[in-house]
Amino acid sequence: MYKLTVKGDFAASHSLRNYEGKCKNLHGHTWKVDVGISGKELNATGMLVDFKEIKNSLKNVLEQFDHQHLNDLEPFQKINPTSENIAKVIFDKISKENACAVSEVTVWESENASATYSP
Repeated sequence: MYKLTVKGDFAASHSLRNYEGKCKNLHGHTWKVDVGISGKELNATGMLVDFKEIKNSLKNVLEQFDHQHLNDLEPFQKINPTSENIAKVIFDKISKENACAVSEVTVWESENASATYSP
């Protein structure tokens, strides 16, 4: 099994609904995002997938979030913009754009706290 990881980041604010604590108030993060791609077969070039393809997909997704208040964006008008939900939304968007197998997405809201989504 081969696994590739591509990293990106975005700056955004959010507030957590139905949460008792400081995070219920408007605050921001510089979110770091790791996207893992996995597969068993390499292409004729000897790559699982070109890093450039995944980097471009991740950049396109993260541009939708960058310098936004996440609560105002779909689907976060319906679900809380927690690190867990952000990871799942990014996973779904990148999976939809690419034929390759996204294995996991990790979202870091700080250097010490992250959430990972994998199916």
